Amino acid sequence: MDYKVRLEKFEGPLDLLLYLIKRQEVDIYDIPISKITEQYLEYIEMLEFLNLELAGEFLVMAATLMRIKARLLLPVQVDEEEEEIDPRQQLVQQLLEYQKFKAAATELDSMRYQRQLLFERPEQEPEEVEEEAEFSYSLFDLITAFKGVLEEARTRYMDVRAEESSIEEKMEYLKQRLAEKEVIAFEDLFESDTGVAGLIATFLAMLELLRLRVAKVKQSKPFGQIWIQKVVKERGDGGT
Repeated sequence: MDYKVRLEKFEGPLDLLLYLIKRQEVDIYDIPISKITEQYLEYIEMLEFLNLELAGEFLVMAATLMRIKARLLLPVQVDEEEEEIDPRQQLVQQLLEYQKFKAAATELDSMRYQRQLLFERPEQEPEEVEEEAEFSYSLFDLITAFKGVLEEARTRYMDVRAEESSIEEKMEYLKQRLAEKEVIAFEDLFESDTGVAGLIATFLAMLELLRLRVAKVKQSKPFGQIWIQKVVKERGDGGT
């Protein structure tokens, strides 16, 4: 499949590491490098499998994790007067600094959003603002959910015949589904697919609709159920 989805919201290797650390509920100061490296490489393979643009930084981080893993496996030889240096120390510091940066950026976005509501829609009640607030999802949430769809598909009968799946056709199909039902559970998007090619085409079509803001993701809590919702544009935006 030659079609490449270019994601507007870039998420890098540090985002993926933080995602894995939070998902596994491990201590950022005591990262199980072997386990995290294995999972990190699985996601890299998934990104390549889906033909998503893979920045070189992901491969650099993969090499860094492999190097740290190798150093941890080697016997440590330290002089009595020297303090043992943890090979993970630099990575942990990098993650902590990036985490602070992300938190600050999220806070700024939230403040800007609140100001827009105050100045553009002064008649809106505070309760309505709370209803619109949603948990900020990650690309890796979507990839994790899609991995689940693929694994579920392998347990049931799959059509082994070549399946011609156009991303554009899948986009139109998803638009029709969202027109009929404005909110759809993520896994229900793939009901009509009978083969791996169809599953991938539907997933890439969904990413494209998200990028074009035709649809949006709803997720009430971290790692929770994912829903895909139709974006209803206001009349002034040229939509319906």
